[in-house]
Amino acid sequence: MMSDVEYLRSLLTEYADFPKPGIGFLDIFPILRNPLAFESLITHFVHHILSQTIPKSVLKKVDIVVGLDARGFLLGPIIALRLGAAFVPVRKKGKLPGPCVSVSYEKEYGVDVFEMQSGVIQRGQNVVVVDDLIATGGSAKAAGQLVEMQGGTVLEYLFLIEIMMSRDWQYDKAPIYSIIQYS
Repeated sequence: MMSDVEYLRSLLTEYADFPKPGIGFLDIFPILRNPLAFESLITHFVHHILSQTIPKSVLKKVDIVVGLDARGFLLGPIIALRLGAAFVPVRKKGKLPGPCVSVSYEKEYGVDVFEMQSGVIQRGQNVVVVDDLIATGGSAKAAGQLVEMQGGTVLEYLFLIEIMMSRDWQYDKAPIYSIIQYS
């Protein structure tokens, strides 16, 4: 019998030289096209948050799930709904209406800017940050900075996939949890 992690890993598809030469792209969409796999993924994250993340937190709750542009938008709202938490998107510069806070970060292939609408996180609220993949950690770090700028506390960073040995950043204030590790 295959574990949920083995099952999810078996559905990932790797594409060489995408989006540019030298980059290996892991496609999560086969998981999202399979209702059983998608449910397994969401259930895995929610179980982890309920059994590991929340018990270690001072206030014993998650107030907000932050999803990173763009695949974090596919996972974050469902996880937030299951937890009874709000969902807040982090987007690339110029994509959100109204006043925003912003931070620049380095990506695997350049520099980018992330934004979050101002006032969507209140001082002292507990946050988990969700995305599909962590490589260097630049976008995760930027999202954490946006949460902190608004007074929130990141309890944990959650990823479906972690590319091991490419992350050059270790966040000392909140742990990183990944379901699948690639080396």
